[in-house]
Amino acid sequence: MGHLITLATSLNQWALDFQGNYERIIQSIAIAKERGATLRVGPELEIPGYGCYDHFLEGDTILHSWEVLAKILSSDDTMGIVCDIGMPVVHKNVTYNCRVIVHDRQVLLIRPKMWLANDGNYREMRYFTPWMKHRQWEDHFLPRIIQTVTKQVKVPFGDCVISTADTCIGVELCEELFTPASPHILMGLDGVEIFTNSSGSHHELRKLYTRVELIKEATLKLGGIYLYANQQGCDGDRLYYDGCAMIAMNGHIVAQGSQFSLNDVEVVTATIDIEDVRSHRTSRSRGLQAASSEVFHRIEVPFALSSGKFGDTDGATTLGIQAKLSGAKFHTPEEEIALGPACWLWDYLRRSRTQGYFVPLSGGIDSCATAVIVYSMCRLVAEAARKGDKQVIADARRMVGEQEDSVYIPLDPHEFCNKIFHTCYMGTENSSAETRKRAKDLSEAIGSYHVDLNMDTLVTSVRNLFAFVTGMRPQFRAHGGSSAENLALQNIQARLRMLLAYLFAQLLPWVRGRQGALLVLGSANVDERCQPVSKEILNELTSTPADINPIGGISKTDLKKFIAYARDAFEIPILNDFLSAIPTAELEPISETYVQADEADMGMTYDELSVFGRFRKVEKCGPYGMFTKLVHEWGSFLSPVQIAEKVKLFFFEYARNRHKMTTLTPSYHAESYSPDDNRFDLRPFLYPSRFPWQFKKIDEVAAVLPDRSNSAADRTKTD
Repeated sequence: MGHLITLATSLNQWALDFQGNYERIIQSIAIAKERGATLRVGPELEIPGYGCYDHFLEGDTILHSWEVLAKILSSDDTMGIVCDIGMPVVHKNVTYNCRVIVHDRQVLLIRPKMWLANDGNYREMRYFTPWMKHRQWEDHFLPRIIQTVTKQVKVPFGDCVISTADTCIGVELCEELFTPASPHILMGLDGVEIFTNSSGSHHELRKLYTRVELIKEATLKLGGIYLYANQQGCDGDRLYYDGCAMIAMNGHIVAQGSQFSLNDVEVVTATIDIEDVRSHRTSRSRGLQAASSEVFHRIEVPFALSSGKFGDTDGATTLGIQAKLSGAKFHTPEEEIALGPACWLWDYLRRSRTQGYFVPLSGGIDSCATAVIVYSMCRLVAEAARKGDKQVIADARRMVGEQEDSVYIPLDPHEFCNKIFHTCYMGTENSSAETRKRAKDLSEAIGSYHVDLNMDTLVTSVRNLFAFVTGMRPQFRAHGGSSAENLALQNIQARLRMLLAYLFAQLLPWVRGRQGALLVLGSANVDERCQPVSKEILNELTSTPADINPIGGISKTDLKKFIAYARDAFEIPILNDFLSAIPTAELEPISETYVQADEADMGMTYDELSVFGRFRKVEKCGPYGMFTKLVHEWGSFLSPVQIAEKVKLFFFEYARNRHKMTTLTPSYHAESYSPDDNRFDLRPFLYPSRFPWQFKKIDEVAAVLPDRSNSAADRTKTD
């Protein structure tokens, strides 16, 4: 007879929200027990929240974490279930990122993290120290607040495993799964059958596949059951933790939670036959390695995860043979853009306790994408309300100014969008009728409260003020002005739009008879933020410095694909007009012979910008390294000299504008080449922008390389 074990894993925590985090932990345990689970695993550092950053250095964070754990242990919630809970712990004056394993008001083990995440968005070694005594443990003396509850003075602290009456459980913490020599390998060879992984893994476009494959691979060769719990939601900064809690067995996904959700608590359960693990481990080669493997200290618990009686399950997901038929589910990148930033915006809106969002619509695709993401958020809210989500309904009522006893339910996304989303077209004499119409049509399609205005009088007033003070009147380039005059006149429009955006965001709720204010959303994509290679783009980029930016980590190329997806999925035909429009800042006068275009201003296309961004950040290329790679990639259609000029232009403009990155609007992180300064992309902001040594080497190599481009072949045929 197989030993059927019901397993559970989950949540949407918020940094330093100890009360809210406690309530969500308790709720997840209650749901797990209702479903018959005997093992519950939560996300990494779930008591204080993963994104506390330098607050982890404060004694208060450690103290309040122990207080929450004491409250959890004092209740009956952990009775009859093994709970794996995350919090920081100070051991011998060293702070560790830990899992605290508890059962029946007893602390069984404190397991510190051994391999810390310390690249990209992660700085764990700034706050924590890794546990370097592998397969070793020490006594940890519990604080008195815990001793009072558990009647324990000390507990094991270190790299140990839990041995129950029917199986063995080992802990692997987030980054440890991603390391070449993951702890689950040696634990599995020493007889551990269930691995728990508590994670704080953030969303990036197309990243989930890598995570799923690692989880499957962890038990494919080794055999075993893998419980993956992850944070889900915005817990206080640029990252959205994309949940997707999973249970895997012997290389197959058995159960999978949602990647994007408005739920505060999500528990994934599966009932699995532990005998399937044992039969998977009968190979001779595995047996030979296991027989000589290192031994882990086992902490024995007089408790069984299984009932020991055949048929004592609820049948939710029964035998492993059936469970193996499940496969992992993945969203397309377009769906990820529709869902990830939308959920992030919802968390930000409700947790900041503001009344809605404000977006200046330019009639271009970037501000359009921002608006459509807000509309996607409204669709998710309406969907959750239709399902009776009490938390979503309560948050929505507060946002729209309803009383606590209100019966209002946001069932219609257009109606809810009109209440919380405000858009504005800020036109000048340089604006076209086409962009004005597109902005108006989009606002009507999604239901936003829209304002259409002309601000020429403001622009003229500033221009007149300068002329009065200096006796000189600046002109656009089209009217005979210099580049400096042309840029200054564009800057006037950009800065005034910023001023008007915050004025309207502050007062539009008052105009509509409501209290509070709106958050201003930015609309600069990652390519513009990463490489603002022209002053004109900087104008567009900084025309509305905002509170937050949902598309600042998404490329122009992906945004276009998202708009095409939303056109059909959300039934918004007007989006076709945005896809066919030429990107333009509309800051210069339009004539029969000249229409301002972003790519012409930049001297390169958005697709090229995306390539430069990936090589600069992801592939870690300097100017010469990027040139050598692009010679191979672009050599069929560009000559080495042409490639050299593009690379030099990119690095020159990038270097002289890098200081702008230090003040960029906080943005949703969705791309591996995000330029968020001092967060994800650590660079100086005063560069030798002409890179004399590097550019000289590029020019020398480009001059002697053969031209294998199509244009060269065409010239040869002509000759």
